Amino acid sequence: MSGRVAAVSRNGEYSFTKPNQDSVRLLAGLGVEGDVHAGVTVKHRSRVAQDPTQPNLRQVHLIHEELFAEVAEEGFKVAPGQLGENITTRGIDLLGLPVGTLLRVGDAVVLEVTGLRNPCLQIDNFQDGLLKRVVGRDEAGNVVRKAGIMSIVREGGVVCPGDTIEAELPSGPHRRLERV
Repeated sequence: MSGRVAAVSRNGEYSFTKPNQDSVRLLAGLGVEGDVHAGVTVKHRSRVAQDPTQPNLRQVHLIHEELFAEVAEEGFKVAPGQLGENITTRGIDLLGLPVGTLLRVGDAVVLEVTGLRNPCLQIDNFQDGLLKRVVGRDEAGNVVRKAGIMSIVREGGVVCPGDTIEAELPSGPHRRLERV
């Protein structure tokens, strides 16, 4: 399974959106250099309020560009970085990956998939009604989260738009992604 990087984004201040960059540097065990969510322990405000010593399983947020086309059919206009992601992807089924998948990005970077992003009300503050398009329920009533996946940085390096992404599935039984 493979794809490409469509855009990269970071923000050094707490803000819902993240400006696009020409490149971002990922630091092993920390996240995106210069991004407010980089660190060994949790940086997301809701997680810090619960327990600031939790490991940061949300160092790098990836979202699939195809979601933007899907919500555009419902009248929403979303561009890379606007939902707070660090890496916008194209051509890879992020939501179908199991926990522990390694994503090899470009020549050096290795990310380990930890789980799903749990969409929050800030999405509706960005565009009213968008939250219902990125989180919903399937036919069986199970919650379906579409707002991307979270990962940790195993091997750092520079990521640029156009870089390839190769998914290496973990051995053994696969665990479905859950919110982290």
